[in-house]
This record gives sequence, structure tokens and C-alpha cells, in this order.
Amino acid sequence: MADPTTADPVQRSEPLSRRLTLPALWLLVINGMIGAGIFGVPAAAEQLAGRFSPWVFAICALLIAPVMLCFAQLSSAFRGTGGPTLYARTAFGPFAGFQIGWAFYVARLTAFAANTNLLVTTVAFFWPEAMGPALRVGLILLVCGLLTWVNLVGAQTAMRSLGVLTVLKLLPLVGLALVGLVGLDQTVFTSAVSPPGLVDLGAAVLLVIYAYVGFESGLVPGGEARNPQRDMPRALLLALAIAASVYVLVQIATQRLVPELALAERPVVDAGAALFGQAGAVIVVLAIIASVGGNLLGSMFSTARISYRLALDGQLPPFFAAVHRRYETPWLSVLVFGAVAFVLAATGSFVWLAVISVFVRLLIYGTCIAAMPRVNAAAEESPDRIRLPGGLTIPALGLMVCAGLATQVSLASVLATVALLTVGTLLFIVAAWQRRRLGIEAA
Repeated sequence: MADPTTADPVQRSEPLSRRLTLPALWLLVINGMIGAGIFGVPAAAEQLAGRFSPWVFAICALLIAPVMLCFAQLSSAFRGTGGPTLYARTAFGPFAGFQIGWAFYVARLTAFAANTNLLVTTVAFFWPEAMGPALRVGLILLVCGLLTWVNLVGAQTAMRSLGVLTVLKLLPLVGLALVGLVGLDQTVFTSAVSPPGLVDLGAAVLLVIYAYVGFESGLVPGGEARNPQRDMPRALLLALAIAASVYVLVQIATQRLVPELALAERPVVDAGAALFGQAGAVIVVLAIIASVGGNLLGSMFSTARISYRLALDGQLPPFFAAVHRRYETPWLSVLVFGAVAFVLAATGSFVWLAVISVFVRLLIYGTCIAAMPRVNAAAEESPDRIRLPGGLTIPALGLMVCAGLATQVSLASVLATVALLTVGTLLFIVAAWQRRRLGIEAA
């Protein structure tokens, strides 16, 4: 049976250069996972689980592991750009691929606009005047413009910038993790630590597990990776191990440094202040800015490749697939994303879409896991494909995690996602009609 990595002529002829190595892919994955959440989650986790809360972070790492292992296997079967949209298209056809790509794009665009506002709000820690209407819009324009420029001038420039932001955000977290490591035996393994009631434990797990999602963004630029089938699975598993270790140890550190952790409004900032006074608080705030900035940079890099992929497949206008001759980036896709993100962030019109992000993510995860049998059948002769042990056991566990999380999704999120997919269906029909009218076949 045909190998999905070579069966599609579009994948073979992608014009983007393959320059992304394992460290670059890891940067994209880890920045998708570690955003601003870890700087606020410790207090809420402490409220729900008390001294048991470090264990909650470890439990959530084990719960998300089957989902990430499924994506590791899927990524080992492809060399093209697209990630989830490519997996869905291969297994279920162009319509499913378009819907996953469309939902991914809108959800990431919405999250980008929301996080841009969060970044500006955090800057106000140093510059309160930045919250004035004119300066706020100016800062949003500066952020969107700078990130667009970095993404336009080449993948290597984007990865270098992402590397700097990642170091700036991880250094304070690693410092706190070392403090947590010192207190590991006396904080976590003492007999006084016991799990909370089932209801509170369940609520804590639902809260914390979302600190591990977002990894799928790092799988999109497969067409620019030197060896995506080998490096993408490694990037996923390495990111999970590092994120889990940092999360658990930072939780232990905040417990030690912030006596009233459950009541803290800025737990990690307070922990920094406990260590080094006001300077420590400033360092952590700068780390938050770097963390949100890294998340934004990685999000723009990956999401612009979704519209590029859909254009390659003939499902969006061809200009989205245009590649800059000098910089070798999908520059029009990047420009469109940056421009629309600025408008949404500046006007606040993203707010009504914010409810879709959770359910869309679960929809993407579930669809990709369900695609595994067909992808495996198509890639059965590929020597590079990872084969998970246990047959369907790990995919079944992954689907169970997604189903469990889906039971907690609000009705508003479900309805907004259905509306989004309905719009996607109309766009797909219009695009198909235009191709037939022009005598163009989809790739």
C-alpha cells in the first residue's frame, strides 16, 4: 500500500527549504505547551488539591502521554507541511482535512489575539500608561508587526528569536525548579500528603492538564524539517519530559516559598519575590513576557503554515501558498495572519470566539487519533514509521482522555465550534464550486 509520505505529489514538491532540526522543532513544541498558564496555575491547583498538587501535575503528564504518543506515531509517517490537517486529510479525505485545518487556524488566531492582549497587560507592570487606548493599540501593532517581520525573514531567524525567548522564560522556571528539587523528599513524599476528595481531584486534573496541550503546533512545519519522521517524535517526548519536570518542581517550589499559595494572585511572581525581593518579582514578570512572546512567535510560525497547506491542496486561494524567493517563507500567509491578528486584538472582536479553543483542540486530538488505523495501513511499508506497542491500547487511552475532557466542555463552546465548522463547510463548498468552474482539480 502507498506510503503517505510519498503518495501525495504536493508533499514531494513543497518549495519550502528543509532547515528545521530537532532543537528547532522542540522549541516550537515546548513553546506551544509552556505559555502563561504555569505562572498562574499553581495557586488554583493548591486550592483544589492542597499539598497533593505536585502529584496532580505528574498525573496529568501521564494522562496526556497517550495522546502525545499517538501524535508521535502520526508525525513519523509524514514529511509534508500541515500536521493535524495532513493526518486528517490522509485518513478521511479533503473535507476532513480542510475542516481540521480551518478549525486549527481560527482557534490559533483567536488565542494569538487573546495572548497579545495578555502581553500588553503584562507590560503594564512596568508601564501603567500602556493600558491607555492609544498606547495599547500602538503596542499591539508593534507586537504583531515585529512578530510578522521575524516570521517573514526566514525560518532560521524565527528559530533564533524563539530560542532566545525560550531561554529567558525557562531560566527563572528552572531556578524555581531547583528550589523545588531541594524540597522534593520533604514536600511530596511525606506521609502527611494525601489526595483530596474525588471531586476536587477531578477539578484539579481538568485545570492542570491544559498546561500540557498546545504541542500540536510544533508538528505543522513538517515540510521544513530536515528529518521530520525522526525528529518530530523526539521533540514531542522531550518536551513532555521537560515540561512535566518543570511543572512538578515549580509547584513544589511555590509551596515552599509562598505560605498562602492558595490565596496568591501571582504565585510564581510571589515566589520570585520571596527568593530575591523586588528584583526576583521583576525577573519573573520578564519571564512571563518572554513566555507569552515565545508562544505568540511559535503560534504565528505554525498557523501560517496551515493556510499555506490548504492553499497547496487547492482549498484556499493560491496566493496563500506563495513562497518568498529570498527568505523562503510563505510570506503572504504570514502577512495575512499578522494583519488579521492585529485587527482582532486591537478591536477585542476575538472575545466571542474564545470559547471555541478547548473543544476545537479536543476535536483535533480525537480526529487525529481516529486517523491512526488508516495512516498506519498506508504507511505499513515505511521504514521510518514508529510503531506503538500494544496495538490499539494507547490510541484507545488517548481517545478516553479526550472523551473525559470533552464531558467538561461548556455548551457555549460546543455550539460555537459547530457554527465554526458550518462556516468551514460553506467555504469548502464554495472553493470546490470555483475549482469545478475553472476546471481545476484539488491536489
